[in-house]
Amino acid sequence: MPRPLVATIHSSALRHNLRVARQSAPHAKIWGIVKANAYGHGLERGMRAFAEADGLGLIEIDAALRLRELGWNKPVLLLEGFFDESDLPELAARDIQFAIHTDEQIDMLGHASLSSSVHVHLKMNTGMNRLGFAPHAFRAAYERLRTMPIVRGITLMTHFANADDSQNACMPLAEQVKRFKNVTDGLDGERSLANSAAVLNHPEVAADWVRPGIMLYGATPGGQSAAEFGLQPAMTLASQIIGIQRIEPGDPIGYGSRFVAEKTMTVGVVACGYADGYPRHAPAGTPVIVDGKRTRIVGRVSMDMLNVDLTDVPGARVGSKVELWGRNLPIDEVANAAGTIGYELMCAVAPRVAVIEEE
Repeated sequence: MPRPLVATIHSSALRHNLRVARQSAPHAKIWGIVKANAYGHGLERGMRAFAEADGLGLIEIDAALRLRELGWNKPVLLLEGFFDESDLPELAARDIQFAIHTDEQIDMLGHASLSSSVHVHLKMNTGMNRLGFAPHAFRAAYERLRTMPIVRGITLMTHFANADDSQNACMPLAEQVKRFKNVTDGLDGERSLANSAAVLNHPEVAADWVRPGIMLYGATPGGQSAAEFGLQPAMTLASQIIGIQRIEPGDPIGYGSRFVAEKTMTVGVVACGYADGYPRHAPAGTPVIVDGKRTRIVGRVSMDMLNVDLTDVPGARVGSKVELWGRNLPIDEVANAAGTIGYELMCAVAPRVAVIEEE
């Protein structure tokens, strides 16, 4: 019998969440973001579930080519663009679009000998200060691309830093939108601005294309809970109790003896640890569900196991079902307790964890 730790991908939830994105931005086309192996859900599963998306976006060139091999004929977008001039011939041949965010990329594109024309997404740094041309340099980059015969189209794009935080005074979304519009007014090309947070919180900035990512997988980009946004969890990580200990007052639990029992306790051992992607830094009190009842982890998470408090789950036994996150326990709640975000938990699920797909 295989180890009982299983990640179940709910394809119906993926499709549902895409519909939520469509409803939130009804006049925009959708890039379904499938980077990082579709946020840990599987590239091919994401492709199938997002069949109604207008295109798929990611950052990995090999995965973009894999989408074509799998039969995806709609647009594909590389959000970080290409990394070397040698990448360009195959990207052009396979009609894969890509971001342009540096003069060096424009130089390489100008030197390349390509058999097909390309569609590029020119990125402006409006305040995220990660990738993109500064507003004052954007039009010059645009003009360089516009004069290249090999460039058949230019989409204008930016990325928001705080679309999930309406109170952020350092770099508010409205300021980024203003910077973008001031520079791009009068330029030809479709616009692509909104990530998940903007799609859900600021649908008025949807423009021509939106780029939902985390919302498609049933987690929140911030602000309200995923359920309040009408999203459904697309991944359930579940395991079993594989051992039970009776702990007396004063007894420590786990490496480092960081948790010491204050009363008599029943503690269960779960087949899941940080080598499976569960966060090692998750503190005592992080929620978990055993046999349908909410309880907590206790002690330090180890490589292959973690401990849970079964004191108030009297029917628990070896073989009891454990939900670490999923349909009954939002991944964002686990992430918040562990001081991280749902994105990281999804993407961190290790290759050794069995994955199955169901509706």
